[in-house]
Amino acid sequence: MDFDVIIVGASFAGLVAAKTAAARGLSVAVIDAKREPGARVHTTGILVREAIDEIDLPAHLTQKVPGVRLYAPNLTSVDLFRPGYAFYTTRTAALLRWLADEARAAGAHLLYGVRFEGARAEGNGIRLDGIDLRARYLIGADGARSRVAQCFGLDANRRFLTGLEVAFEPGDAVDRRFLHCFLSASLAPGYIAWAAPGPDAVQVGLAVRDGRKPDLAAFLDETRSLFDWDARRIIDRRSGLIPCGGPLRRTSAPGVLLIGDAAGWVSPLTGGGIRFAFRLGRKAAAYIADHLLNAGPAPETLLAREVPALSWKRAARRAFDLVPPDPFVNLALSTAMVRKAAERVYFHRRSAQGVDREAYRQWLEKEFGKTAALPDRDSSAPRLV
Repeated sequence: MDFDVIIVGASFAGLVAAKTAAARGLSVAVIDAKREPGARVHTTGILVREAIDEIDLPAHLTQKVPGVRLYAPNLTSVDLFRPGYAFYTTRTAALLRWLADEARAAGAHLLYGVRFEGARAEGNGIRLDGIDLRARYLIGADGARSRVAQCFGLDANRRFLTGLEVAFEPGDAVDRRFLHCFLSASLAPGYIAWAAPGPDAVQVGLAVRDGRKPDLAAFLDETRSLFDWDARRIIDRRSGLIPCGGPLRRTSAPGVLLIGDAAGWVSPLTGGGIRFAFRLGRKAAAYIADHLLNAGPAPETLLAREVPALSWKRAARRAFDLVPPDPFVNLALSTAMVRKAAERVYFHRRSAQGVDREAYRQWLEKEFGKTAALPDRDSSAPRLV
């Protein structure tokens, strides 16, 4: 079977690329070792506002979370909020199934239960080993430890965070206005722990830097007084590696291109990569379509101009890896400077200027039954009460 494009991995990046390439007239196949879309999910599926801006998602698959409650190791907290900004927790497996349906509706062939065993250049295309599939272009969207990258001698992710998460039955103890984020050198060295209210569950997890093992039981013990975990049943578990070295340099070979986690398209600081998967996965497919159909420029050249360097986040990752002791974090989180830095990490450069403050306060009360004490200056994030 000959295709214009074969995509290895029915990931966020892979499915978005499949839909775009098929919609532009290419014959597309996606192969994935999983038996069905949404199986064996490894990601939290928490989306930043920028990811939502890249793609129109069905509202029933997401839940809006407008603020962040950031906890110090001693469990004191500060509330961070930016009018006009929100995070979105998702029904992650259902979201992947929806993306698969969208790609299929555009004309892509989705082949589940098919494992990538290797590939080789053949003529003016790429032939996959072990299965009778051949393509003019091969896209590797097969995750943090990409076998496509290994097969073609491309750069590989070397630095990782190890994440572990469970999903609890929903309940009222976890304030659904917030992503609850915990800083602790002892519990989550190199990253954070979290509790996130989702559409169907409360997602609770943590990630740690290389060489450490996530101790979720210790985190649950530490926060039991806040959230009463014993009153809820665990309904799901997931774990995975999060690349944290930033975008890789050598991500292409003749007729081959890496995207998504395989290309290191993940923020070194926050571990967020879904917005890059949506935006750059779509652009990669568009550039390949233009190249194959219209003799356009080399896709890898155009895509390289789109991939952000994330230089300051790489530097912040190195600083975060130093893991300041918990007493220092307790003190630092009480300072205005650190709160401002946290606002930039969570809300990027989004401004609150131009917001109708009273209308926003009324919206919060309507949606969550609680209001926000908005500050006098629009440039400052309000504190929820």
